[in-house]
Amino acid sequence: MFEQLGLIGTIRDEEESPEEPDTDSDQEDEPIVLNRKKKFGSRGAKDFNNDFEFGERDGLNDDDDWVMSDIMKQLKNKRTATTLDQKIEKIRKKRKAEEKSAESDTIEGSAGNNQEHDDGDDVKPPGGVDDEDNDDDDDEEEEDEDEFDSGDEEILTKSDTLRDKERRRRKRKEGEEAPESFYEDASQYNDKLTFGDMNLSRPILKAITAVGFKQPTPIQKACVPVGLLGRDLCACAATGTGKTAAFMLPVLERLVYKPRTSQVTRVLVLVPTRELGIQVHSVARQLAQFTSITTCLAVGGLDLKSQEAALRAGPDVLIATPGRLIDHLHNTPSFELTHIEILILDEADRMLDEYFEEQMKEIIRMCSYNRQTMLFSATMSEEVKDLAAVSLKQPIRVFVNSNTDVAPFLRQEFVRIRPNREGDREAVVAALLTRTFQDHVMCFTQTRKQAHRLHILLGLIGLKVGELHGELSQSQRLENLRRFKDDQIDILVATDVAARGLDIDGVKTVINFTMPSTVKHYVHRVGRTARAGRSGRSVSLVGESERKMLKEVVKSAKTSVKARVLPPEVILKFRDLISKLEKDIDAVMKLEREERALAASEAKLSVAQKRLDGSASSQSQRVWFQTQQERKQSRMSKALQEFDLALRGKKKREKFVKDGRRKELTSEERAQFEILKAQMFAERAAKRDRRPKRARAMVEDDTPTAAANQKAGKGGRKSVFDKELTNTSSKALKHYRAGPSFTDRKRLGLDRKRPGSSR
Repeated sequence: MFEQLGLIGTIRDEEESPEEPDTDSDQEDEPIVLNRKKKFGSRGAKDFNNDFEFGERDGLNDDDDWVMSDIMKQLKNKRTATTLDQKIEKIRKKRKAEEKSAESDTIEGSAGNNQEHDDGDDVKPPGGVDDEDNDDDDDEEEEDEDEFDSGDEEILTKSDTLRDKERRRRKRKEGEEAPESFYEDASQYNDKLTFGDMNLSRPILKAITAVGFKQPTPIQKACVPVGLLGRDLCACAATGTGKTAAFMLPVLERLVYKPRTSQVTRVLVLVPTRELGIQVHSVARQLAQFTSITTCLAVGGLDLKSQEAALRAGPDVLIATPGRLIDHLHNTPSFELTHIEILILDEADRMLDEYFEEQMKEIIRMCSYNRQTMLFSATMSEEVKDLAAVSLKQPIRVFVNSNTDVAPFLRQEFVRIRPNREGDREAVVAALLTRTFQDHVMCFTQTRKQAHRLHILLGLIGLKVGELHGELSQSQRLENLRRFKDDQIDILVATDVAARGLDIDGVKTVINFTMPSTVKHYVHRVGRTARAGRSGRSVSLVGESERKMLKEVVKSAKTSVKARVLPPEVILKFRDLISKLEKDIDAVMKLEREERALAASEAKLSVAQKRLDGSASSQSQRVWFQTQQERKQSRMSKALQEFDLALRGKKKREKFVKDGRRKELTSEERAQFEILKAQMFAERAAKRDRRPKRARAMVEDDTPTAAANQKAGKGGRKSVFDKELTNTSSKALKHYRAGPSFTDRKRLGLDRKRPGSSR
């Protein structure tokens, strides 16, 4: 009766309930299905309309819309003739049409030979349907056509094997010293603390509820009470644990009670990348939506004029990248940092490295000295000496996690690349993305060139791919991020510009094309998945030269690390496929070059037209704290330093330059170049660590020299420096006025000629 009406009856007491499938089973237990989404998508289209939209949307998404609307207005939209995906699709369709025409020619040739034997027999297609009627069906099937035929599926559906990697923990040496302690340690926090117990005002608590926060995370429980006290803070917690809210909540709470007399910028948040700045700005606006606190975003790629207008109004909170902030400091009238009360460095270890060194010195010089400074990162340095550049005053240490701790529910896997097989990296990545990890994947590369090539290659295979790196315009970067978040693309190929702080919901897998340069970079890359208590997986390709980095990662891992082995037949199939697609990759890149040349010539024509019309406005050139020559010199010195570190020896250097001039590189040479870039950074970081630290202050007591001089039974002779400093006799004064004697000059190797004398 129920079946006739199309209804399903409830389960009675005497009936057994059907068993549910086990959700915790490993992905390897399931059979590998090629193009899983395509096959399910065609079936599901009959039951569900893809154009259907719900009448009401979730409140959080609405918040994101109003937060991002102001940023999207500032973008400079450059119209391009065609997108990269359109170029890839054009070349792909052209190749398939050529293959189809070649097949039809061979069939016609064989049919012509058969017609010599069978004269006059007209053969019609079965069912009385002509070939012309089937053209439309063929065009529809062409889109769903796969790169692999049925014969290949037997090989490609072979499952990968996984095995545990052994861990060898390093014993601590007896002479190894612990890192220098902070003024105070607040890593132990009240585990039962809630948002209601943090003495936050009602507008902030209302915003916390609206955003959807229920319980504070460990880093928030530890940092919010300390931040409210106005103390300097150095905090470290694993990726995806809510560090942004941990520093924004105490800041906003203190700004609620700001004086109403003058509107000045009191809080400065510095971030290393534009995307992270946009993310922090959106979180700040959502948490301050029920207060009168104003925020401003100053990052590259957005409109300068609107940012200048917002800065002149004196926003309470300024979120900025170092480069754009210095630009405004030198070129925006009435904007200064003298009233800054709180300075926050998000991803502080990145902000304090050599790339931002000159810019950070300039910003800190212009900031107010009497300020609260807070540093946050997932990989924070534990030595106070390294943080002295930011002038921390009696900093409180909050280390909820260790420096090299990855997310707790992250499953780490590694794929070994055999010697002389570095060229297989692209084939391995293509195999993983086609067979095993088909959606919500981020793939990290060392260089922008390799990221762009992977985008083209995977697009030609038939996958939905986007890319994110520094060569793209800001609108392209935000558009690719939006498409990845909205599931319009399944794979995002990115450089380390996306490795810091970005919170992208639903990332299931992170793939490392090469191992990053340091363990810190590895922690940040794999931290894009397994965020906020969710599970995730990372797969890294490891060559022979990267084994040392692998050992460090395995050593610091708290859970078992897996080694994934792909069947050799699968890698061979994908290697052959990539070699066939090389012509198509070159064709896509040629289309891009032609389009860039056309756009450049159009830009020159428009500038020349403006000059002829006299409409070109004579704008004053923007000022930078370094001259053009100084900037060029610093870049060149860093580049040469990297070059000499990685390529010691004349023959190596000459070979590298010669190979770099070649337009076509083999897959192995491309992989070697990726590894070389990582090694350059690692060697430079090691050299920087070996460099002796600069003495920034005189230590008053507990110094090793003072302890050595105060030994029992030995009076301890004063050093010459101390003796001369405290000697105020007339003889000593005469000696100082006359300068060093002849014997002292001879001993010190100075010029024997006195400054006032003449021969």
